[in-house]
Amino acid sequence: MQTFPWQRYSENRLLKEKISRLGLKIELSALEPLIEKLYGELTSRKLAFEPPCFLADEWFCPVGVPAIGIPFYLAHSRLRRLEKKMILEVEGGSTTEFMKLIRHEAGHAYSYAYGFYRKAEWRRLFGSAAADYPDTYHPRPFSRSYVIHLDNWYAQSHPDEDFAETFAVWLTPGLDWRKRYRGWKALEKLDYVDRLMKSLPGKPPSCLPPENLKKYSGLDIRLSTYLKRKKKLYEDSYPDFYDRDLKKLFTDDPDQRSGVKAYDYLRQSKDRIGRAASFWTKEKRYTIDQLMKRLTRRAQDLELYVRQNSNTDVETAAYISTLVTTYLFTGKFKRSK
Repeated sequence: MQTFPWQRYSENRLLKEKISRLGLKIELSALEPLIEKLYGELTSRKLAFEPPCFLADEWFCPVGVPAIGIPFYLAHSRLRRLEKKMILEVEGGSTTEFMKLIRHEAGHAYSYAYGFYRKAEWRRLFGSAAADYPDTYHPRPFSRSYVIHLDNWYAQSHPDEDFAETFAVWLTPGLDWRKRYRGWKALEKLDYVDRLMKSLPGKPPSCLPPENLKKYSGLDIRLSTYLKRKKKLYEDSYPDFYDRDLKKLFTDDPDQRSGVKAYDYLRQSKDRIGRAASFWTKEKRYTIDQLMKRLTRRAQDLELYVRQNSNTDVETAAYISTLVTTYLFTGKFKRSK
């Protein structure tokens, strides 16, 4: 593990540092063996191109560039802990999640490296890569036209994501995708990816990444700025709660209320309920945390109380999960990337 002077800094001092000046590198970090694992999976499929990886402010491939951006905070344990504290989760923090994400990004990298998105059959199966990326998308959870790899039916958000998700499923070791997707229309896409990849041995990429990838990183900002931007992105996912919903969940009727204020109850149970709602909806913990805070403040304004003889934990978690799911299924779910 690499060591740096800022490891001894206070949190306030660390937040003032520019990320680009922290000296982070993939080499000698915990990321290196995971990236080598991806390359090993590609090699096992007789694919020679190894997309270069660089540290960035999020998971992504720059448009048209066959290279993979990996969140900088994954390169050091202290930054992981800070991300967990501020954002309440670490995207890609486990080996399983990391590999799912990097396989997805490898799909983008291969599409750019070999220009797959320009092929007529690619466009027939996935759509036009030139289509605008929407701010929101309306997934169909029961559709069999798309594979399921990342959360929230991400393949449905854009043709490029559909291909990347299909590639990731195809690449996943030990997954019998023919059996898993038997009878699905998505199997046609998987068969196409299989044929496409089997045609590559001996073919060099038509597009290679530039030597300098730092210009795509987005890391020439203070750590505090990065966190503020990320929090705002998640906070803006939903509008304010409706008072009528709060009055159904809690009560201001003296004959129905217990002695516990809704404000106190929500403040004390925020983490427990937030974890449950996030587990079932797959929504970002930080977004749900902000929803809980809004709910708590408004419950105090309305002077609401927990109802007598109510299963408040279950009802509150169900309410928040329903709110998230409603926005997801009505097309108001914000893309996470």
